[in-house]
Amino acid sequence: MKGSPGAEYASRSVPAHLLRGAVGFGALAAAFALLPVVGWVALLLLPAGLLALRGCPACWVLGLVQTVSRGRLERQCDGGSCRLERPAG
Repeated sequence: MKGSPGAEYASRSVPAHLLRGAVGFGALAAAFALLPVVGWVALLLLPAGLLALRGCPACWVLGLVQTVSRGRLERQCDGGSCRLERPAG
């Protein structure tokens, strides 16, 4: 999300992120499953799947972790050393 450093892969909510994952992984799987049926045209689903996953499956997983942990942990850095802590309040 913009304005939130380190959260560029997070979604607004966990269900929205899971929906993006279902669309992305579904498109990737369909591209290869439909290859014998419709030929190379099925590979046109690959860019759609990668777009839904924001570039790669690992990026989607990173975004899921960020979405789940948003607001529960904050990074605190002092003197070149950083640690995760629960936010005050």
